[in-house]
Amino acid sequence: MSRREMGRPACSVGSFGGMDGGRLLVVQHEDGCPVEWFGEWLAAGGLTLDVLPAHRGSPVPTSMEGYVGLLVLGGEMGANDDDDYDWLAPTRALIATTVEAGRPFLGICLGHQLAAVALGGEVERNPRGRASGLTAITPTALGRRDPLLGVVEPGVLAVQWNDDVVTRLPAGATVLAWAPDGTVSAARYGRRAWGVQFHPEVSPRVFRGWARHAPTDAPRQQIDPLAAAALVDAAEAELRKAWAPLAARFAVLVRQPLPVP
Repeated sequence: MSRREMGRPACSVGSFGGMDGGRLLVVQHEDGCPVEWFGEWLAAGGLTLDVLPAHRGSPVPTSMEGYVGLLVLGGEMGANDDDDYDWLAPTRALIATTVEAGRPFLGICLGHQLAAVALGGEVERNPRGRASGLTAITPTALGRRDPLLGVVEPGVLAVQWNDDVVTRLPAGATVLAWAPDGTVSAARYGRRAWGVQFHPEVSPRVFRGWARHAPTDAPRQQIDPLAAAALVDAAEAELRKAWAPLAARFAVLVRQPLPVP
């Protein structure tokens, strides 16, 4: 998510899953945007997820000691809303040190936006309006060959729900996919660092929560939220088939040994 992404379904926090693939730190920003399907898929990939509920006051660590990778989820806040959400600055700092060290990172929606800002890019409100519901993802030539996004079929549907978008990528970042409105849908930020503007982790259950609490400023809406929820419901099997491979591939990349400096 990003700004104005509401909805408050229940979520799980703490550690779960895993075999022997190491511990993945997951930063969560609100109850309504849990790790959801990715929790299931990453645990199946051998990772133990430590979910840190930053919005509940859990401090964001200053280093990745003890963790093999970092996943930062979505939330209703904007990437620069430090005055209202005091954990955003330390989250950006952790993202920056993780990416610069070449450690595995994936940012989803707000997590993607936080990475862009942390590394020197810019995030602004999308002048084309709020993206909500199912949209087709168009990988670039580099995206089709990317170690992570390359497992995604061109034109596959993804869930979006955001007001804000990355308007300028940091130096050295690469666009891996575009959204239908021409905004960045996925980017690579480093050797093993990625961000996606969409929500590959979201189930219809979570999306319905967002739709029920959606803002009512109609000029910003591209589709009625409840109508979008019905489409997401109908596409559940398709979405699971499309995005489970992304999580599985990220788990593989996380488990790979760090390169020698």
